[in-house]
Amino acid sequence: MNAPRTPDHADHSVVAAPLPDHPLARMIADEIRHHEGWIPFDRFMELALYAPGLGYYSGGKRVLGRTPQDGSDFVTAPELTPLFGETLAKQVEQALDETGTDEIWEFGAGTGALAEQLIRVLGDRIKRYTIVDLSGSLRDRQHQRIIKSQPELAHKVIWADSLPEQFDGVVVGNEVLDAMPVKLLTWTGHEWLERGVGLNPASTPNAPVFMWLDRPAAPGNRPPCEHPDHHYAPGTVVETHDPAHAFITTLAHRMGKGAAFFLDYGFPESEFYLPDRRGGTLMCHRGHQSDPDPLSQVGEKDITAHVNFTGVALAGQEAGWEVLGYTSQGRFLTNCGLLESVSQPKEHPTAADFQTRAAVQMLITEHEMGELFKVIGFAKGPWFDAMGFSQGDRTHTL
Repeated sequence: MNAPRTPDHADHSVVAAPLPDHPLARMIADEIRHHEGWIPFDRFMELALYAPGLGYYSGGKRVLGRTPQDGSDFVTAPELTPLFGETLAKQVEQALDETGTDEIWEFGAGTGALAEQLIRVLGDRIKRYTIVDLSGSLRDRQHQRIIKSQPELAHKVIWADSLPEQFDGVVVGNEVLDAMPVKLLTWTGHEWLERGVGLNPASTPNAPVFMWLDRPAAPGNRPPCEHPDHHYAPGTVVETHDPAHAFITTLAHRMGKGAAFFLDYGFPESEFYLPDRRGGTLMCHRGHQSDPDPLSQVGEKDITAHVNFTGVALAGQEAGWEVLGYTSQGRFLTNCGLLESVSQPKEHPTAADFQTRAAVQMLITEHEMGELFKVIGFAKGPWFDAMGFSQGDRTHTL
């Protein structure tokens, strides 16, 4: 194995220690020692988020909510207003009709808010709603929200740990791709190195201190884009998204007929790997605050990276899907009629009416979620004109 290298910038090499005796930190430290003092960042991220019973998503932490006061770390669109799911339901219903299917598969269903919204609107149009979620605590919240409050849905909503070998239906994924592990590459000015994680010598068995360590990347391992290497400044860090692309490939291979829609923050490849984006897109969230340091407070905060939608599109196409469209979330929701739901002013608006209007603005305006978040759609079977991409389709940018 090549000897790991410490990054050029010392301020990136050592970070604050996690809480003493944190079992997740100690488990990761043990794996680092077992692998000669270095693990790639995608493995570190996988353990930090999904280690059974210990990771951020798998350890029982309340991660989703409206405010820091409820103990949550971030909020997603379905939590802002039920109009999000009610609007998305129009696109899902069209896809069900066009593909002749009657089942929905949702990945990473969060608190169950989106599932609840889609089920309420679509009613008998769907025969079964399957949720695939790795977080046991979130699955409990989903069950509480959907089944315990509406026991008549017990025959329709089921939970699965994995996909069957073949399935039909419409797939929905809201903010699921950004939580998949990424590899980190850094440019020295002469070569690409793979960024991984090691242990600082100041670590103790009960209080590991993690640090960045780089080693030569595998041959040909560089950003998947047309920008020449010499356009990048030394110290540039970028992400690559093999697990997300493998996930898309698996879904496409196993889908018999149907459609899929993914909503997430990200860019096409030409924008994602701009040489001016020197620090990459990796970000952490805790208490509705963000920070760029994934090596501290391990297991206590979310770790995400923006989505390379070109890579997602290519993975889907190569596995048998056709791209229905790609556009901003704001344009997609507007195409599906979101503004019609709030266009009629009330003579005596209530506080709830003002909150709804504020939430809608957050979903669609460019300086909020409307432009940062994108939507990509796929179909397997007959291609159709999906309403969400009827205006403002940006597929040509992928």
